[in-house]
Amino acid sequence: MDRIDQQLIAILRQDGRRAIADLAADIGASRATVRNHLNRLEDRGVIRGYTVQLNTDFDDYPVRAVMMIEIKGKPCPKIVKQLMGVPQVLAVHSTNGRWDYIVELGADNLSEFDDTIQAIRLFESVSLTETSLQLTTYKQVR
Repeated sequence: MDRIDQQLIAILRQDGRRAIADLAADIGASRATVRNHLNRLEDRGVIRGYTVQLNTDFDDYPVRAVMMIEIKGKPCPKIVKQLMGVPQVLAVHSTNGRWDYIVELGADNLSEFDDTIQAIRLFESVSLTETSLQLTTYKQVR
């Protein structure tokens, strides 16, 4: 990747809907040059697509959190299956750090959120949890 490619990617990370003419003006190149670079980046798979970032106020789940979970004994597939059976669990990640799993949660309201974390804490192999509400999302890549 050359300097122009790097500049285009940096700008598009901030605003994936930026017009070709604006991109050209931002980096001091012609529209044809920008279009050629974008086509090449897309063809090579460097740019796989363009996306929309939604305001979290319009998210399906107004209450979002991450829950770190420590398991008694060895982590096992059973706990993952239990977690994935909870409708408010959006993702389950295994980790190599202090916690055995990090779980992303989404709920419609605080009452539902509270019920969810209480239910997970009652799972047989869960020994310790720490949960943090997500307040503001500054960057999210999906």
